[in-house]
Parts: sequence; structure tokens; C-alpha cells
Amino acid sequence: MFGYYFDLALRSLKRNKTLTALMVLAIAVGIGASMTTLTVMRLLSGDPLPGRSQHIFYPQVDPDPANKDSDEPYDELDYHSAVDLWSAKRADRQALVVSSPIKVAAPGSDVPASKLDMLSATADFFPMFGVAFQYGGSWSAEDDARHSRVAVISADLNNKLFGGRDSVGRTLRLRDKDVRIVGVLAPWRPSPLFYEVAGGRFAHGHTDGFYGKPEDVMTPFFTGMDLNDGNFYQFTCWQVPERPGYLKDSPCVWVRLWVELADAGKADDYRRFVASYAAQQMALGRFSHAGNTRMRNLTEWLDYNGVVPSDVRLQTWLAFAFLAICLFNTVGLLLAKFLRRSGEIGVRRALGATRGAVFAQCLVEAGMIGLLGGIAGWLLSLVGLWLVRHQPVAYADMAHLDVSMFAVTFVLAVATSVAAGLLPAARASRVAPALQLKTL
Repeated sequence: MFGYYFDLALRSLKRNKTLTALMVLAIAVGIGASMTTLTVMRLLSGDPLPGRSQHIFYPQVDPDPANKDSDEPYDELDYHSAVDLWSAKRADRQALVVSSPIKVAAPGSDVPASKLDMLSATADFFPMFGVAFQYGGSWSAEDDARHSRVAVISADLNNKLFGGRDSVGRTLRLRDKDVRIVGVLAPWRPSPLFYEVAGGRFAHGHTDGFYGKPEDVMTPFFTGMDLNDGNFYQFTCWQVPERPGYLKDSPCVWVRLWVELADAGKADDYRRFVASYAAQQMALGRFSHAGNTRMRNLTEWLDYNGVVPSDVRLQTWLAFAFLAICLFNTVGLLLAKFLRRSGEIGVRRALGATRGAVFAQCLVEAGMIGLLGGIAGWLLSLVGLWLVRHQPVAYADMAHLDVSMFAVTFVLAVATSVAAGLLPAARASRVAPALQLKTL
């Protein structure tokens, strides 16, 4: 029976080519716009560490004497609090993280020196965030303790400096000191750059910067302090530091600490540990209050910072509103198309076709229009994403249509066209055969 309906629908579409083209175009434009924005929205709002994010936490304490326990603590930690919490080793894994710009050169390379972002982190950073290596591996906890002059570089920098060859053991010059390369990352592009996220609540929706590329150079945390002291940026200070950029003993917050905790029991224990640490610092006179601590997991932290840019959310809503308008137009065109065939439907009803059969035939025709609209909408989505990739935004290079969104394109096109065809099909199935036969 479906094959018969399919054949009737195909004949009908060929018989009214202009009307068919208008309906396909309406659906294609709506699907193309909505799938372009939906793809970007999905890229920006996805879980950057699926399967791990519920075990990754971001502790906060508040060393600012001017704040109150009712305030939110600052988004980053002062150096001493961060190192104290990290040194306690109370989590399954813990990583100190800070980034800074630094001059990078490769002795013996023709590539001139350039200023790049350097990430300084402790050894657990790589296994905790599941970072894979193309060559070599990460440094060890002993390298952290010894302030070893070692580094890990990105695949992009390895391609640029060493032509993509195994550069483990080669020398890299950071500022005016040499370090030994111990690892080259496999291509890695988290979305967003979650370990750098902070201060999103002050960005008023302008959070494109959270979707930048990972740093090209990574060193052990304390090695980075030695190599680049004087070039670090504070998140905020409650007093002007004596020497800007030299932040170890300054009244500033500028270091991030991430911890991994295997289960809810360990997470509760760590929250109590952070609260106990704040109380201890208050007793020692370093903190003026101790009740202002927080510890959110990774997804909660990203939500708190509102990482998805507000303009992307707005564009997504506008695109789906546009798709709804296109579907309303399709409803009108389908209604006109089906009612123009009242005589044909009347004859079918007089020959024994049931209302359900007419209804099903009309829906098959609407579904075929949706399928054609989906093909055209898919092509328009590719054009839309190509345009996104040429926009000056940090996430532009990630705008690609993957297999799942390719499937969603056609499911959405067919589903919406069938939904648009429900009313016209119901109206067509109620055509009175006797009245139509009199007009023939």
C-alpha cells in the first residue's frame, strides 16, 4: 500500500511542479537556517569531558578581607591557597593551572621566535582530562617537585617547528631558557576550553573567548613560575600588587585548581576539607571569614559561567522561529494543493477508498516534500556552516556538520513537513464524494 501511495504522491508532485518547488524551498530555507544554528549551538553547549565531567570539581575559597560570607568567592585562587589545597593530596587527582604569554623559539629551526600562550600545570592535568599524546608523554610528579625544565607541545606547534616529525628530546627555548620536549599532544580541541573558564558571569554573554584553541606549550607548574615570573595576569586583586606580574605573594587571585573525585562520598569529604582549610586560615589570621567556599562539578561550573555566547542562543531561537514561519506557509500551500484535487479525491472515495487511506496518501506526499526539502536544507546548512567558519569568532574552525546532525537534518525535515501536512490531509480526507461527483 505504501508503494501505491508513494507512486500517487510522485505523480502529484510532478503535476504541480511550481507549487512543489515553492514548498520544498520553504522547508529547505527553514531547515538550512535552523540546522546551521543548531549545529553551532550543539558544538558550544556539549559536555567537553563526556563520562568524566561529573567527577571533575572546581574548589573555591575567598581570601579577600573585604568580602562577606554571603558573597560569591572569586573565580580563581590566590597562590598560597591553591598550592596548599594541591599539596594536601586529598583528591584522587589534582592539577594547578595557570597560563601566561611567553616568547618561544626552537634552536636550529628556520621558524622565527614568536609569542605564544604557555600553560603551566601539574602532572595530573593530562590523565585527569584524558589528553592523548602523538609522541612521548607527560612529565611526572617528580618533575613537578624538581622544577624540571621539560615541556609538552601541541600538534600544531610540532608541525610548525619540526614538520610533524617526532620532536621528543629536542630543545625548545622559552623566554631565555632551554627546556627539553618530552611529549607532543595528539590533535586536541576541547569545546569550550573548560580548564580556562572563569569570570563568565561578568562577560554579559560575550563568552566567545572560552572557545579558543589550547595552549601550544605546556610546562610543569613550578617550572613555569621559574621561567616566566613577572608575566602572569591576575584575575583580580584586593590591593595593588607591589610588582605587577610577580603574583606569588600578592593580594591577588590568579591560579585555578581542578580536582578529580571518584564518587559523591569523596566529593562531600573534599567539600568539608575545603571548608576546614578556610576555617584554619581564618584562625591563622590570613582569612577574615571562612564560610564562603564553593565546589561545583565541571558542568555546574560551565553553567555558572554561562559559557554559551548569548548571540548564539538568540540566533538559534530566531532560526527556529523562521522555520515555524516556513512551516505555516507550507501548511497553506499543502491545503491549496490538496483541495485543488477534491475531484480526484472524491472519485477515490466513491470507488471505496476510506478517509484513512486518503489521509495516509496525503501524509506520504507531505513526507516526500519534507525529504526533498531536507536534501536542499542539508546543502544550505553546509553553506551556512562554511560562512560561520569564515567569521572572526574563536569557535569558527569547529563549525562542521557531523553524522548525527546530518541524520537530524532529514529527521527534522520529514517530521516537520508531516506535521505541516496533518491539517491539510485531515481536511482533504473529509471531502464529500457525492458533492464532488456532481461537479465532474
